[in-house]
Amino acid sequence: MISLLPSRFGRDRLASISGDKAAAALLLTFTLAAILWANSPWAHIYSQLWSTPVGLSFGAARAEMTVRDIVNDALMALFFFAVGLEVKAEFTIGELTNRARAVVPMVAAVAGLVLPALIFLGFNHTGENARAWGVVISTDTAFLLGALAVISPKYPLRLRNFLMTLSIVDDVGALLVIALFYSTRLHRVPLFVALVLIILLALVRYLPGARGPAYAVLAGCLWLALLSGGVHPTLAGVAVALAIPAFTPERQRVEQVVKLIRAFRQSPNSDYARAAARSLRDALSINERLQTTFAPYVSFFVLPVFALANAGVRLDRATVFVALHSPLTWGIVIGLVVGKSVGITTATAIVHSTGLGRLSPGLTVRRVAGGAALCGIGFTIALFIVDLAITDPARQDQARVGVLVASTVAFVLGWAIFRITDWLSPPKPVGAFLVRLVDPRRDHIRGRVDAPLTLVEYGDYECPFCSRVTGSIDEVRDHFGDELRYVWRHLPLERVHPHAMDAARAAEAAGLQGRYFDFGKILFENQDNLGWEDIYRYANDVGLDLEKFDDDVQSPKVLHRVEDDAQDAEVMDLHATPTFFVGDKRHKGPFDAATLIRALEASRGVSSTT
Repeated sequence: MISLLPSRFGRDRLASISGDKAAAALLLTFTLAAILWANSPWAHIYSQLWSTPVGLSFGAARAEMTVRDIVNDALMALFFFAVGLEVKAEFTIGELTNRARAVVPMVAAVAGLVLPALIFLGFNHTGENARAWGVVISTDTAFLLGALAVISPKYPLRLRNFLMTLSIVDDVGALLVIALFYSTRLHRVPLFVALVLIILLALVRYLPGARGPAYAVLAGCLWLALLSGGVHPTLAGVAVALAIPAFTPERQRVEQVVKLIRAFRQSPNSDYARAAARSLRDALSINERLQTTFAPYVSFFVLPVFALANAGVRLDRATVFVALHSPLTWGIVIGLVVGKSVGITTATAIVHSTGLGRLSPGLTVRRVAGGAALCGIGFTIALFIVDLAITDPARQDQARVGVLVASTVAFVLGWAIFRITDWLSPPKPVGAFLVRLVDPRRDHIRGRVDAPLTLVEYGDYECPFCSRVTGSIDEVRDHFGDELRYVWRHLPLERVHPHAMDAARAAEAAGLQGRYFDFGKILFENQDNLGWEDIYRYANDVGLDLEKFDDDVQSPKVLHRVEDDAQDAEVMDLHATPTFFVGDKRHKGPFDAATLIRALEASRGVSSTT
């Protein structure tokens, strides 16, 4: 199960960890409430409530579902919708677009899907129990990240990102298993209608307006079509999410917002207000807006209600005795605890050691082992598949006991691994501080080289949000005057900015003729035209010696200068521009002028190694 709390698109990671704790705590509370209720003198009310039929009738036609069916089939469609949004974003613009970063968690996730299933089938290779192999394949990421936040190993953010990437692939595998192996008898006509609806969903993005209502209507129709076609209707949420576009904010859209806001400030009226609000909204992809909207509801309502409806297992002596002697229960426990831990850790070690992929800076196989143990916490999708794969209520209780025991053991095992490894080999922080201190003989500095305050920016000349475009650095320098030295370092994001490396080399070549910041200003002002023909024209405009410029641009000295900065950024796990350091400490949060000024003021009197 994927994390449904803010974790991407510049949202604060520390706030995400706090949210992980809150979501996991609420989920645990409702789980315990379900178990206590199911074992209380009012247990019959628990059973009656979730078995209560709810129906709609229109003339002779009648549709009826139980309250539990409404939770599992309808309400959980919102959960799978949120899962699909995150999957689409990660594969389109997130971590999974970077092969070098993604290959290790992707392979580890596949191993964490396959090995638990094989272990389970070793215990239950024949009979009705064998159908329940899907129970052990998926990790509950809400509980996983909540457990990680509770255990609080040192410097957990890098491991958290690894586990988040792994969980995306884990969820994709679980969704495929549900679609392929846990659908009922298929019916052609409703499935054909569903296919047509999916095509229409993909075309909604081209509508000039009213896209939200169109998505909503088509989503409801798709849910009904899949239900009638024999495919589990919750997968409608995934299909709708995958049809919704995801993209990073575009410079033209952001600039349009600025123009409209400026017009509104000069002449406040309702037309400008509506246009500015609409433009501001459209600057973000529908995917991101929906993630922000749905995440709290799913994390703090849908999943707790699902836990209350499905975790109520009767733990009387007879049930526990049968479960302890049941291959179904032990297959789930060993599959989740051993299969996930061994599969993920072993695959990570093999891929990393063979060079097929690499771990992020500061992340080791020993650190991954603790997270892999926590991946044995299988809850939401595990209980979801219990209901799909097993029809006998007694065996469902045995499976639920297995899921609860496995989740408890996985948490204890993960806690023990983190405590032991943190004690034996304390991890070092990566990215919190500059790995290379400011050197006036090497760095590009504006202001006094011995100024008491230091601001370092890792940037990209094709990045629309770096200092020269936003103007924030000019305001910061005007505020502090000679008290501030501003340092620029290169972080060319070539995957999204194809001319960034060329522009960085050109700036370095101009710097060898004493025109580094002058030339950089021209590059920022002409970000849409950074081809080599344009760059040489700018060099001529600022009066550079073109022959020397041409030699320097192609020299190893210039190339290595840019690559040194980029490699420093890699060691610190910087992957977004602009990234700022106040003194030698990484700046977290917004980078507008007012925020940077406050951060610099707060750094006064704090000892700095720079």
